[in-house]
Amino acid sequence: MKNKRLIIIVLISLFVLLIPLIAMHFSNEVNWELADFVIAGALLLGTGLICEAVIRKIENRKYKMIMLSVILIIVLLIWMELAVGIFGTPFGGN
Repeated sequence: MKNKRLIIIVLISLFVLLIPLIAMHFSNEVNWELADFVIAGALLLGTGLICEAVIRKIENRKYKMIMLSVILIIVLLIWMELAVGIFGTPFGGN
């Protein structure tokens, strides 16, 4: 079961990355470079693997939910910063 979840994490990450790849063929508004795919893939796969580690290691359901929520909030903030630059760092997109 544990390996099955890891395969699902990888497949979901690849599926999410297919969305902008396909959209690039139909619209000029989606313009990703290789670095964008690498960064998004690392962020998605890393998040999935960290969440999997939390699910496996933390026994207390309350702490597990808190940790997963914090992880997802951090990932969303990183994704928003990379997309539109909400914090004004040099990594922010336009």
